[in-house]
Amino acid sequence: MDVMHERCAGLDVHKATVVACVRTVTGGKVNRECRTFDTTTAGLLALLAWLTESGCTHVAMEATGVYWKPVWNILSDGDFELMLANAAHIKNVPGRKTDVNDAMWIADLTACGLIKASFVPGEATWELRSLLRARKQQTREQTRDIQRIQKTLEEANIKLDSVISDILGLSGRRMIKAMIAGVTDPSKLADLADRRIKATREELRDALHGRLTDHHRFLLGIYLKQYDALDALIMEIDRRVDASVARLDEETKAQPGQCPFRSLIELLCTIPGVSTLGAMIILSEIGRDMSRFPTAGHLVAWAGLCPGQNESAGKRRSSRLRKGAPWLKTLLVQCAWSASKKKDSYYKAQFHRLKAKRGPKTAICAVAAAMLTAIYHMLKDGTEHQDLGARHFDHRSTKLKANRLVAQLSKLGFKVEIQPIAEAA
Repeated sequence: MDVMHERCAGLDVHKATVVACVRTVTGGKVNRECRTFDTTTAGLLALLAWLTESGCTHVAMEATGVYWKPVWNILSDGDFELMLANAAHIKNVPGRKTDVNDAMWIADLTACGLIKASFVPGEATWELRSLLRARKQQTREQTRDIQRIQKTLEEANIKLDSVISDILGLSGRRMIKAMIAGVTDPSKLADLADRRIKATREELRDALHGRLTDHHRFLLGIYLKQYDALDALIMEIDRRVDASVARLDEETKAQPGQCPFRSLIELLCTIPGVSTLGAMIILSEIGRDMSRFPTAGHLVAWAGLCPGQNESAGKRRSSRLRKGAPWLKTLLVQCAWSASKKKDSYYKAQFHRLKAKRGPKTAICAVAAAMLTAIYHMLKDGTEHQDLGARHFDHRSTKLKANRLVAQLSKLGFKVEIQPIAEAA
């Protein structure tokens, strides 16, 4: 293979150490030198000095959990191109596996230009991404606390979640606080419900008639306090997110021609099913520069929303979606479910059209992929979202629709010949 980079390095990163291999070509001869450094700040600074002294133009490492991030933070100050590779893409052949051999293998791949760099956002975008991921984790913990409260009420023979959709809403919170305070009369608990509750007073009394003990009250108090504490943490994260978005806006002001970050958030909010929070998460995960992805298909594949290829001996086998970007994929699927419920929208028509053929799970993933494709073009071209409408699929070519119907009748065992109707003179 042709050598594209004569001075490069490969790093095998671990928790406590990093093994570096500098690969140079002199007079057609390949020279390799390997050294081991600590992952402390002092050790990584020594690594940076050695790579700079060696004249490396490209340095590559594989993504290993969170251990690559400290190395990236220090080496990003160097005068070389730093690349992060997917560990699955640079896996070495089995046998004779050592840290030194791994570093040499990465260096050889880098020299031949066989490593595809992964997307690593800038510092401000990385901070926003970390905050929004932390927010999602806290929201998941809140959901677990709600489930624990529901379980405790079920153990006490109280069916509150059967008559109230949100047990920690206005009415549900009043009733649970009263239960913790020692109120056991179903009628008094039912009186705490808001008048807009759809359930009747008799249904509320029946659901609230149980056997609540001091043990249950203690658990309910713990779970409610933990839920409220997480709610306060989420509000604090939201304030940090606003400050991070303001910082990104300040950065764009210093770059002529760049659209403000808040304007991009508002732009993505025009897509059905995408909220302000969802738009921020999408931008933090994929960034604002779409030049990193040659086409919309590359972005969809990176997100893990297109099926993989599994073909052998001329036969195609079914292939599931790849893991891709889990934080982005789960959000897009949630947005797709919301968009599929909007009246007279293209996404709703697409979902119901595919649902009948492939099932709801495949259909919703296709809707999410279509939404991500639209996001790619919106960010790349700066265009607004245009809904194609619910009748978009009805405007397709008449010949295509006729061929599809003939094929369906042929599968049922009928021989069909179609002839156009003669127009009246």
